Amino acid sequence: MNETLKRSISGSIYVILLIASIYYSKESFFILFGIFLTLAIYEFCNLTQISKPLPLIAGTLLYTTVILVSHYSKETSTKINAYLGTNIEINTNIQQLNITLLVVTLVVFVKCILFLFFDKLHKISTSSKYLYLFGYILLPFIFITKISFGIKDYNPKIIIGLFLLIWTNDTFAYIVGKSIGKTKLLAHISPKKTVEGFIGGILFAILAGYLISKYYIKAKPEFSQQSIIIWASIAVIVGVFGTIGDLIESKFKRIAGVKDSGKIMPGHGGVLDRLDSVIFVAPIVFLFYQILNYVS
Repeated sequence: MNETLKRSISGSIYVILLIASIYYSKESFFILFGIFLTLAIYEFCNLTQISKPLPLIAGTLLYTTVILVSHYSKETSTKINAYLGTNIEINTNIQQLNITLLVVTLVVFVKCILFLFFDKLHKISTSSKYLYLFGYILLPFIFITKISFGIKDYNPKIIIGLFLLIWTNDTFAYIVGKSIGKTKLLAHISPKKTVEGFIGGILFAILAGYLISKYYIKAKPEFSQQSIIIWASIAVIVGVFGTIGDLIESKFKRIAGVKDSGKIMPGHGGVLDRLDSVIFVAPIVFLFYQILNYVS
């Protein structure tokens, strides 16, 4: 089969599956990203040459537990109170859990950035491999599910909008870089990325953020200006941190001596190759939500 055709078919299946699961229900969204997480753990274990069974079991259990505690404890509490005719609060300290997981993730992200820009070693210690697996792979998948709720209820438009920004940034970073790119961004990690492409990707992502806010999210008139600013800000986060996430995954692959993290998507590579940007973006967007919520 022609390589371009193969790439188009697998890419279309991925996009259709993603959008359908996000729109169908929050449960189908959770399940799909639980599957993605399992595949991402498998691929990362292959890249870093660590044993797979324990990370796969522990990762699945932690993801499932956090999802149940974060998104179903309130519903369970309401049902129990209605059944018993009481007003008992089941305190799960969800906000405290979110902040704890976020702090751990951000600490690991700082280590990832240091690893990307300053670590010249071509070997990763065993302890660092497991730390990256926990804070760079597992926890970001949890935050991907959390940001789909915004500050209240499940809203598929939020996560779809985020993916649209990521795809816009990636596409136009490639187009601009290919057309006028001259200055290499980080040549020893990703020779094709350029500063011009990086800037072009952000600018087009901001434009996409404006369009998403105005014609897709369709905020109420009194909130339209704030919505545009919020989505433009998220576009900048996507452009900066999505690129960093892409570069970090490229460094892991370079150390492992492979072109792709996996082969599950013909012509596109593995799950990590498709989700490397959103992995690094999701916790930062969640932090942005918390700041907005606090300020408001």
